[in-house]
Amino acid sequence: MAFVGTLADRLEIRELMDTHAHSVMTMDPDLWSSIWADDAYWALPEYPDLGGFSGKEAIVAGWTESMKHYGLDNRTKPMVYFMNPGAIEVDGDTATSVAYTIEIYDDPASGKRVYATGRYDDELRRIDGRWRFVRREYRTVFSE
Repeated sequence: MAFVGTLADRLEIRELMDTHAHSVMTMDPDLWSSIWADDAYWALPEYPDLGGFSGKEAIVAGWTESMKHYGLDNRTKPMVYFMNPGAIEVDGDTATSVAYTIEIYDDPASGKRVYATGRYDDELRRIDGRWRFVRREYRTVFSE
């Protein structure tokens, strides 16, 4: 996979990734909700207690609940979260992408500072002229 498709499409998909990261840093559920299709699926296979969330409403509710537990300095500050694309491939009104994350947060169970990177494998669809994630699958690449 590489960077394939019009610059405008790839930029809009990149901006979805940036919106994801910005909404995590600002803990803004309305903004975070804006990146998802109504019928989306958020897969978290490394978190068997969560598994995944079907539908935008469940995705946003699950994310909102998790943001109550993740942050820095006893949750007085948001977690540090950045996302960069590794690949974006557009084919008409569908696309796939890979995004890598950099995350710094305090583990809610131990209170220890965690430095992590992750990977999202994504499927997207153009809906009413706008790109939206229809499936995101997250896996940890490294955590310390």
